[in-house]
Amino acid sequence: MASRVSRRIAQKFTKYQHSCSFWNRPRKSSLLCQRQYCSAGSASPVEGVPLTQPLPGIPQPIYAAVSHDVVHTDITTLDNGLRVASMNKFGQFCTVGVLVNSGSRHEIGYPKGIAHFMEKTAFGETEKFESRDEILQSLEEHGGICDCQASRDTLVYGVSANRGGLEDVIHLLSEVVFKPKLSDTEIEDSRQAILFELEALDMAPDPEIMMTELIHAAAYKNNTLGLPRVCPTENIPLIGRPTLLQYMNNYLVPERMVLAGVGMDHEALVDLAKRYFVNTKPTWSTPEIQEMGGRVDKSISQYFGGLQKINKDMSNIAPGTPIPELAHVILALESCGHQDSDFISFAVLNMLMGGGGSFSAGGPGKGMYTRLYLNVLNRYHWMYSAAAVHYSYEDSGIFCIQASCHPSMVRELLEVIVREFVYMAGTVEEVELSRAKRQLQSMLMMNLESRPVVFEDIGRQVLATGNRKHPREYVELIEKVTAADIKRVARRMLQSQPSVAALGDLTKLPDYADIQAGLLHKEGRLPRKYAFFRR
Repeated sequence: MASRVSRRIAQKFTKYQHSCSFWNRPRKSSLLCQRQYCSAGSASPVEGVPLTQPLPGIPQPIYAAVSHDVVHTDITTLDNGLRVASMNKFGQFCTVGVLVNSGSRHEIGYPKGIAHFMEKTAFGETEKFESRDEILQSLEEHGGICDCQASRDTLVYGVSANRGGLEDVIHLLSEVVFKPKLSDTEIEDSRQAILFELEALDMAPDPEIMMTELIHAAAYKNNTLGLPRVCPTENIPLIGRPTLLQYMNNYLVPERMVLAGVGMDHEALVDLAKRYFVNTKPTWSTPEIQEMGGRVDKSISQYFGGLQKINKDMSNIAPGTPIPELAHVILALESCGHQDSDFISFAVLNMLMGGGGSFSAGGPGKGMYTRLYLNVLNRYHWMYSAAAVHYSYEDSGIFCIQASCHPSMVRELLEVIVREFVYMAGTVEEVELSRAKRQLQSMLMMNLESRPVVFEDIGRQVLATGNRKHPREYVELIEKVTAADIKRVARRMLQSQPSVAALGDLTKLPDYADIQAGLLHKEGRLPRKYAFFRR
């Protein structure tokens, strides 16, 4: 039995050796391996030519000519004061619109909330179009979309559509801007839409819009930039057709407008602007509106600083979701306007501080190196979010750090934020400064790949300064920012009074005087209050 088993093992071992010798024995190269990949035969002229040299007998390549100024912006001022600015960019679609130097900061003599109404009534019934649906159908013929956005300093009417429908789009924009009917039905629909939006904001788990309103009100009180962009509830029934037409009569004038476009020939845009934006009789050119008079507010913003807070129960916000109960706080100091020489330095400082939500604050490979990640979110587990934001306008600006945490930790949160503001004026590492500059430069250039962003950039720059800077200029200005510039602008901020906005359960919110004292402390500490007892 044992000999039979050993015989079988020997047979299997022999088969294994045969199989190994089959795969390991030398084989003749196939014809495919010996094939010459050359049409010149066996005596190939390419044999022995290194890869660093061009192949002989091949014609020289011809490259397409590329313009070195692909972002050139053409600007023309028409006889009525309207500025036309455009940049021709390759593509099937174009973006064109009207930017107006108006917004909530100009509502001194009016019920607050007109800019909000202008946003809601835009692209409604006009003399040519009987309804909003008709406008949308006319844009669908050219694959177009439209939108209107009102901010504190600018009103933007924008349309993106096929280049072939440029004339129809310009005609549509002139109708929307100069000839809105503002019927009673439209006004009432806008009131209902604003009321619904206010109710949604009150229940939204993300209070960004409400906090933005509060911090501007705290910084500028009741002047210019401190006026509400969102219509207050009590003003909704006060704003009607006569008020809107009077406001349009004062601010929707050609000399306060820019017709900006991306993706079309400049001369074609200028010809269409002369046809549809010159000698156009607006809806408000009636004796009744003209008799009402009015004036254009040219007030310069005045920064004051202060505290604006809303005590609110946030525990029932977004029921059924895992969002915890939070208190939201913003601390801001005065920075500068976008025409100030320190504007670029503040932009770099904003990128250096960075920040975001605690959900992305750490973990392997996250790559979060900004100060608010390293010094705040990664260090304090109770901090839900912390981010730096810079709001900049023509004549002023505010640099903010907004953060959220549980209501029981609000005092600690403010002390952490105050300390970060104080440390801005301290040592700036070359590594973090270089990273912030690279990130800002890349963000600038990547954003300018988007056609609507280029459109708004052209319009806002021409509206503010009359020309547009080349993006390369901004890249060079960013590169010139030094650590000394960061310290200087930080010290400039710390000389202003703080602005504080808070929302939620604010039982633990420190006094405004304590925040002021913390910003004056060399380590950013809030005053400690002790109670002394005697026997």
